Amino acid sequence: MKRFLNVLSGLAFLALAGAAGAQEQAPDVLVRQVTDELVVQIRKDKDLATNSRKLVELVDAKVLPHFNFSRMTMLAVGRPWRDATPAQREQLVKEFRTLLVRTYSTALEQYSNQTIEVKPAAAKSGESEVSVRTQISQSGGQPIAMDYRMERTPQGWKVFDVSIEGVSIVTTYRSSFNSEVSKGGIDGLIRTIVAQNARLDQRSGDRR
Repeated sequence: MKRFLNVLSGLAFLALAGAAGAQEQAPDVLVRQVTDELVVQIRKDKDLATNSRKLVELVDAKVLPHFNFSRMTMLAVGRPWRDATPAQREQLVKEFRTLLVRTYSTALEQYSNQTIEVKPAAAKSGESEVSVRTQISQSGGQPIAMDYRMERTPQGWKVFDVSIEGVSIVTTYRSSFNSEVSKGGIDGLIRTIVAQNARLDQRSGDRR
């Protein structure tokens, strides 16, 4: 799992960020457009490589509008989600979102001119979900296949899962989350995620 998250942390949000226009864009067009925008911003602002706060702000602004964190959290928690109270669900979504944002913000510091190819994936008429395939190439390494599971919503296309080489992020988290729930219930899982976020914040503070 650690290797999976390291790869995901370093690359995933390079391929999905930015603000969608008022008119709905095809999911692959959106991915392609905002990928270019984010990469240009990272290359232009050299401070992003060393300023953790600015990276968090960038991810907050560019990533959050295009991810359905409620659905991602529900899928990652799995069956125990049904037993969670509304208050617990709200806190789980909040902490899981923070965990992902902090993790990817930290990993963006390692960006080193990877190139991303977005495959055509126009949704058919009436289709509510689609998978957008991308291929990430980096110098001296094999290309990495990454798929984004996206759903059509009134606010535009949203990501609810990411897979790298066929391995789903929500499935990966579900394994560790279920382990935490079995030991300490939903509240125990929340405490674990809160602690992870605190550690990531501490590391970010050390680098500022």
